[in-house]
Amino acid sequence: MHDTDGTNSRRFGLPTAVALVMGNIIGGGIFLLPASVAPFGTVSLLAFGVLTIGAIALARVFGRLAERHPRTGGPYVYARAAFGDFAGFLSAWSYWTMTWVSNAALAVAGVGYFHVLTGGTSSKGTDLVVALAALWLPALVNLAGTRWVGAIQLISTVLKFVPMLFVAVVGLFYFDPANLGAFTEGSGGDWVGGLTASAAILLYSYVGVESAAMSAGEVRDPERNVGRASVLGTIGAAVVYLLGTLSVFGTVPHDKLVKSTAPFSDAVNAMFGGHWGGTLIAAAAVISIMGALNGWTLMSAQAPYAAAKDGLFPAAFGKKRRGVPTVGVLAAAVLASLLTLVNYTLGEGGVFEILVLITTFSATVPYLLAAAAQVYFLLTGQRDKVRTGRLARDMVLALGAFAFSFWLVAGAGYAAIYQGVLFLFAGILAYVWIAARRPASGTSQEDAPEAADEPAAEAVRQ
Repeated sequence: MHDTDGTNSRRFGLPTAVALVMGNIIGGGIFLLPASVAPFGTVSLLAFGVLTIGAIALARVFGRLAERHPRTGGPYVYARAAFGDFAGFLSAWSYWTMTWVSNAALAVAGVGYFHVLTGGTSSKGTDLVVALAALWLPALVNLAGTRWVGAIQLISTVLKFVPMLFVAVVGLFYFDPANLGAFTEGSGGDWVGGLTASAAILLYSYVGVESAAMSAGEVRDPERNVGRASVLGTIGAAVVYLLGTLSVFGTVPHDKLVKSTAPFSDAVNAMFGGHWGGTLIAAAAVISIMGALNGWTLMSAQAPYAAAKDGLFPAAFGKKRRGVPTVGVLAAAVLASLLTLVNYTLGEGGVFEILVLITTFSATVPYLLAAAAQVYFLLTGQRDKVRTGRLARDMVLALGAFAFSFWLVAGAGYAAIYQGVLFLFAGILAYVWIAARRPASGTSQEDAPEAADEPAAEAVRQ
């Protein structure tokens, strides 16, 4: 049963859904990744390959789950269908937390690239204005409707994908093996240790693989296109990641790369000379971050929207205009703005850094529950949309996705898990308050078509 708000909002086709996945996966982190993993040697390329396999398995699982539940909300919908309201709420709560905090982090990260691009000077006041503008421009695009969200996402993905792929491909022609570090640089020949250490840094490179599933209600023919978009978007991001990192490894000397603060700029300068690479990469970074903020702003509203339709979030989050949950967009923009203000007020070591740690763990909870839901559906014989001949393959994919998600949890680190679990438990109090106010006879989006009875369902919830 597909979502609709009764308006003539345009739904995403396959190309836009792929752009949404790619745009959300590839944010600003790509521009520092080669330098981040260079100290571990070229074994980090192997880590990228292993993680790509895990991410594709998770993308395939989201596609299978979308065939069964083609609803907006993705991981929340699957967790609730398998394990009940409480598990669904924890998934929605975790995902919602992750999106608006990570939006603030993306906006703050984009400030530096903006100054490089414009040549402006940095000050707390200027930086705050730029960061807030980076948050509210995508919010305004979202409020204009899904047509604008899709158009901006498609354009920004192309604009950032083309130059990144250009650097990645052209860099192969300037590739010099002498620039490469050792296979197990700095790990004393322990390739397993180097693989694990570099993987811990790279684990979150694929957060966003769920984007098409999260917006399934806005995707045309979601039973078919969500899975295709998830896999194609993940593969597209992987191509940029792997080729880009390989090209930088082969064009920038290793001893310089490990100290680099702008590895792609250094690669462009090494290939073509001069110092214009910094401006080029800064432009690509600003476009990349704004495109990611456009997509993640939509994601920040989708999980609470789906939960609100089931009475598990305040009812205001369950209303749409032009295909977009407006209250969710505004709430995420306001919360991210407050967090950005805190960042520039308290500076380093403040609340901002603690909340960023929380998102590191929060991103893993919906993945883990979604993968577990697929395993549950297969084991309990709920195979109404799973062909018998595909059962073994689907189980392998589901277990692989669960292992990948579990690895994400382990790679988050003790501090992130500690802070994240505390915030997750704080959500229990919110659940108690919402559940206490929810009538026992409350309906859900699965019970009746949204377009036909949304006013009645709204009345029941109130």
